Amino acid sequence: MQYFHRQVQLWGEETQASLQEKKIVIIGSGGLGSSLAFALGATGIGEIHMVDFDEVSLHNIHRQIAFRTGDEGKNKAQINTQIIEERCPYAKAIAHDMNFEEWSNQNIVVDLIIDATDNLPTRAEINAYAKKKNLPWLYGSVEAFHGQVAFIDKSSFSDAFKIIKKTPAGIAAPIVMHIASLQANLALRYLAGLTVKKDLLYYLFFNDEGELITQKFGLPEAE
Repeated sequence: MQYFHRQVQLWGEETQASLQEKKIVIIGSGGLGSSLAFALGATGIGEIHMVDFDEVSLHNIHRQIAFRTGDEGKNKAQINTQIIEERCPYAKAIAHDMNFEEWSNQNIVVDLIIDATDNLPTRAEINAYAKKKNLPWLYGSVEAFHGQVAFIDKSSFSDAFKIIKKTPAGIAAPIVMHIASLQANLALRYLAGLTVKKDLLYYLFFNDEGELITQKFGLPEAE
């Protein structure tokens, strides 16, 4: 408990111990994924699955905090799991060098799915799988200086968003960490048994004057 001292002060030893029984999967190990690995890897969650078939490229490194120059060509999920276990000996981190469909076919039992992908079609697949397994999942996306976060439970991502293939625009590195931090806070509150507002989309952006704006939208219940 000394390792998690400040969290124990927050919610007590019983809640902290309960996190050791929790299992999560993070789909994507790049920008959002590596920030989520840092944010959640040392919280006491017992088992963390990292899923990504992609390899590190030089242009990834400025916004994907797990990677350094020299990591080019290495699998992203494997690097993240190594970092998690090096930082926290109380977490079991498992790398899956594959896409989401391949991972989903393994029927691994988890308590929460966290989206750290960069495309709408994969998020639609995550949504369908979560509905099939009766699991909640956390959506997150970033582009330019703005981002979106939602804890999806009764709503349906595919009903709320038009599923298209779209190449992301440029991305500022800090917004990636900001959105991942919001996802991580929602995930940790849920896993610790604290209140979480579900099926609400948070949209954050900087306006032309540089003011940070946060908007909230209710998501429709799944049909």
